[in-house]
Amino acid sequence: MSAYEICPLRTETEMDEKGYVHWKCWHETYQGLMPDEYLKNITLEKCVQMAHRWPQNTFVIKVNGKVVGFSCFGESKDVPGANEIIALYLLKEYHGQKLGYELMKQTVLQFSDKKEAVLWVLDGNDTAIRFYKRFGFEFTGETKTLPFGTELQMRMK
Repeated sequence: MSAYEICPLRTETEMDEKGYVHWKCWHETYQGLMPDEYLKNITLEKCVQMAHRWPQNTFVIKVNGKVVGFSCFGESKDVPGANEIIALYLLKEYHGQKLGYELMKQTVLQFSDKKEAVLWVLDGNDTAIRFYKRFGFEFTGETKTLPFGTELQMRMK
């Protein structure tokens, strides 16, 4: 495993790098799962702006001082009283090194209140589904549909 550091998102540089990771991961992950037209609108500039606008409840994972992944978490808007992992992304080149697992572990530790933890995963995102299952998440059977240029189902685990 690479030497890494997990910390709250703090600095302008980390926000810029988190924005890049967000943008890059969306294009690595969702190519073929979402309409190309929608993905074209996910720009680096928009992702960097989001990182600066909403830095709270975000961890970054850094390898050699550079952000290579991030997680966002908070109270669920869909499941009253539950915590939610809102996002967890790791650049593809760092997959298979247990870095995603360490980031997920640190994120879940924020849920010390022992409430239920939920997340949503896009149907067809088999890599993420396998990862979350290894971490102990299970499908609940609940779904929601979000408009990503076309209606796409997401599943809660």
